[in-house]
Amino acid sequence: MSATQERFAELVARYLGVEGVTCPGTEPGARGFGRGGLKVNGKLFAMVSQDRLVLKLPSERVDQLSADGAGDRFDPRKNGVEMREWLVVDPDSDVDWERLAEEARVFVGAGGK
Repeated sequence: MSATQERFAELVARYLGVEGVTCPGTEPGARGFGRGGLKVNGKLFAMVSQDRLVLKLPSERVDQLSADGAGDRFDPRKNGVEMREWLVVDPDSDVDWERLAEEARVFVGAGGK
């Protein structure tokens, strides 16, 4: 298990007791966007992709965090098409994953807009 997967497992353990939060698709063979990610009320708010943490946040917050060097916009296909409300955090970043995950959970739980 990579360091990113271990850190994400800690987030999963922290959030599984929170009302409305699930982590479906963690079984072997799960496929598709966000497999094994954290969801609130059925909507994805945090996941691991390409060994990096990915979080759904307001686009303005993603702009701010990107400008501060805390992460980058998520480009899942690596084709230059970035998702405006998704932030990618490198595993060696000093960013507080739990704080950002909580921001993402609240954002998505409130409708994500």
